[in-house]
Amino acid sequence: MEDVLTKEEMEAKMVDDAFRHLVDSYLATKHRKKVDVITKAFNFARHAHKGVRRLSGEPYIMHPLAVAQITCMEIGLGSTSICAALLHDVVEDTDYTVEDIENMFGAKVAQIVDGLTKISGGIFGDHASAQAENFKKLLLTMSEDIRVILIKIADRLHNMRTLGSQAVNKRYKIAGETLYIYAPLANRLGLNTIKTELEDLSFKYEHPEEYAMIQKKLEATENERNTVFDEFTAPIRKQLDVMGINYEIKARIKSPYSIWCKMQNKHIPFEEIYDILAVRIIFEPRELESELNECFNIYVSICKIYTSHPDRLRDWVSHPKANGYQALHVTLMSNKGEWIEVQIRSQRMDEIAEKGFAAHWKYKEGDKTELASENELDKWLTTIKEILDDPQPDAMDFLDTIKLNLFASEIFVFTPKGEIRTMPAGSTALDFAFSIHTFVGSHCIGAKVNHKLVPMSHKLNSGDQVEILTSKSQHVQKSWLNIVTTAKATTKILAVLRREEREARKKGEEILDDFFKKEDIVKNTINIEHICKVHDFTKPDALFVAIGEGKLKLGDDDVNSLKGKESSVIWKKIFPFGKKQKEDDEKKKNKVKSADSIDRKKILSLTEDSIQDKYVLATCCKPIPGDSVMGFIDDDNRISIHKLRCPNAERLKANYGNRVLAAKWDMNRLLLFPANIYLKGLDKMGLLNQITQVISQLLNVNIRRLEIESNEGLFEGKIQIFVHDTSDIQNVMDNLKKIPNIKVVARV
Repeated sequence: MEDVLTKEEMEAKMVDDAFRHLVDSYLATKHRKKVDVITKAFNFARHAHKGVRRLSGEPYIMHPLAVAQITCMEIGLGSTSICAALLHDVVEDTDYTVEDIENMFGAKVAQIVDGLTKISGGIFGDHASAQAENFKKLLLTMSEDIRVILIKIADRLHNMRTLGSQAVNKRYKIAGETLYIYAPLANRLGLNTIKTELEDLSFKYEHPEEYAMIQKKLEATENERNTVFDEFTAPIRKQLDVMGINYEIKARIKSPYSIWCKMQNKHIPFEEIYDILAVRIIFEPRELESELNECFNIYVSICKIYTSHPDRLRDWVSHPKANGYQALHVTLMSNKGEWIEVQIRSQRMDEIAEKGFAAHWKYKEGDKTELASENELDKWLTTIKEILDDPQPDAMDFLDTIKLNLFASEIFVFTPKGEIRTMPAGSTALDFAFSIHTFVGSHCIGAKVNHKLVPMSHKLNSGDQVEILTSKSQHVQKSWLNIVTTAKATTKILAVLRREEREARKKGEEILDDFFKKEDIVKNTINIEHICKVHDFTKPDALFVAIGEGKLKLGDDDVNSLKGKESSVIWKKIFPFGKKQKEDDEKKKNKVKSADSIDRKKILSLTEDSIQDKYVLATCCKPIPGDSVMGFIDDDNRISIHKLRCPNAERLKANYGNRVLAAKWDMNRLLLFPANIYLKGLDKMGLLNQITQVISQLLNVNIRRLEIESNEGLFEGKIQIFVHDTSDIQNVMDNLKKIPNIKVVARV
């Protein structure tokens, strides 16, 4: 009994210490000191969650405390948000209601807790429709009070920090959701530090070996980077001291996830990434009004010390990013011949860069505490509301459309009158047209960019002046979906197409009704399905649309076909109890049973037999033994095996997380798998012979396909070989790298 009491006392002390740390953190902020209400919320939550534990074994109250700590210190919110964070799981996990919260803590806290409860358990459920609805709830609540999503991001950050206690398939699901939605949301709200940590934690749990490798290499090169940093910044410090500026210089190290993405996208090793180090100058302006001028004064002074790259000046000071980010980026050539990016920010800009909009929200006085956010955030939320006004039936489409809006870089373009507009990078003239107005976009025939005539598919660049050309005879076409890149334009085009399709479907159904009446044929499901079958339509709706649009005209052949049907055929359609039907049903039943019988918490063992009989290797990423993989139960109840880094797997983890399975290879090097290797280098006589010798003769590997293209002394090539596993590929690549004129070797 004594041991139990001791454990309880220790846990009580741990909880008390965590709460004291939260209060101390809150008192150190500039917010109004409402400690009483925070203490009341803590005591209420502690009592509500009494006796409940997390998977890690610690008392459940430690989770709300951690979320409140992140909300306070890492996002910078005040007492209302801290109370909501402490209470965020009470309504969902206990018998207390939102009304109870409102009676004790007021309407604002209750509204935020209610918003958090509606989107609880992760954004995504078992079914696609539920996912879309939950995500819509999140966005609608966010547009009412942005603090809901900020606390939800804090909740996700703590869950990611404690993800190790979850089963492997759950880790994949949660990490996939995080990369797909939460990290982009944090980025869009200016929470740069949190966005980076969410990405790195997802990367760490999905690709532990690659993460460990990059961390190890970062540690090994740390001293070298410190030396470069000290030598590069010494003359800059001297110059800033002469100017009498109160400043701080920090090193910004590229995150492991960013490094890995660059390695994958550019097919280069860690050693060839040259922008791991960047320098950050953070200064205290003499006056708030002069901070912009001081940024440029610092820029001019450091450009006298080092040569600047002419194409790499980024002015986010005059034109902040949509998430509030402000800084002046310049790339300078060091004395060692390396390009180093320097970011110049004031203290205010630095705080906004790390904590986002929360850093410069202003609280209105009075009982109704509201958030007055910046204009750019309001514009973005308006766009979100517009997308929500045009609901998309398919959840994947909805999530992908929203995602278009989340992670895009930005460009600045001008209207003919010189007004500046922010657009996502990669936007086309047609995107710009829809950003002005749906009518302008719907009737767009082209544009004038910098006074030159261009097609609507023309990609815009920062600084372009754009005039949209329209025609009343123009109308929205399905092919436009391949031209636009922004969420707003995609949503508007789909809305118009759906409206036109609804009208065509209604018209087509009326024409079919008239046809049946005229030919004295009964209109029923069987006859409609028969016409669908005759004209190769899988669904009646598609048939109605084709008739309504005039693409299909019904005639004598259809009449003869309908009237010539035998009653036995109709009878079989109504009562399909034949021997074959029974066999098909039995097969289907067995198939479903086999997929359902799998224990989703266990790790799939991929053996020679199982990948030939039970599982399907995904054709989109072609995994081979040694790759980090996962299983996925598809719509046909089959289990397909994907690489964890496969783009399709990213979407599946985020959208159908409950159908994801952990998997590992257990092979005996009996089977051969195709793998592709990309080569690039200097074109020299006999190079092809050297390549084939290394692969076929030295390593005894079978070449399936070889493509080499030479142009002006350089060559590019792709080789497909048969291997047992990833170690075979690595062996081939290591030997190819030894050929003197080959500069790039990568698996693709």
